[in-house]
Amino acid sequence: MERAPEGKIVLVRHGETEANLRRCFADSDETPLTDAGRLQSRELAFRLAREFCPEVLVSSHFLRARQTCEIIGHVLGLPTEAVPGLHERDFGSLKGQPYDRLGEAASAPGVESPDDVRRRAVAAIEALRVRYPGREIVIVSHGAVIQAVCAHIAGDWIGTSVPPNCGIVTVCDWEAKRAVS
Repeated sequence: MERAPEGKIVLVRHGETEANLRRCFADSDETPLTDAGRLQSRELAFRLAREFCPEVLVSSHFLRARQTCEIIGHVLGLPTEAVPGLHERDFGSLKGQPYDRLGEAASAPGVESPDDVRRRAVAAIEALRVRYPGREIVIVSHGAVIQAVCAHIAGDWIGTSVPPNCGIVTVCDWEAKRAVS
């Protein structure tokens, strides 16, 4: 793959959903934002306008990420696009289950591995960097995806965490693998 000139990548976790409130893995790709999640998304859009210079706005194809992205796009006046590979980790048989069952993921049927999430998310971001060289790209995605990208940047899973709803992680230098939360 050809090397893209540096741009900035701003990773954004989607706004709040009912599953987040229940502290459960979403049981559907079509889980919508709550009213609070829509408000978080709007507030985040104004923060992005103040602190960044977004040029490209993309999201996962899951409803909660698309809704967050559309709210941000409306405020920023940017078109939005759902991009393959940025979707949440497939939690298989743990869908709809409480977060505290994550320890069972390795033996639960149909659960995608964290390294598989990392590989597909990094490939999607690399493709975006080639498609939009030198641009500031806002990517609205999911907690496990952002955590996986941070693990890729850090070279290790230790110390990575899931940002809060509408939390931001900025990748300042993809080639040097530097990120700031």
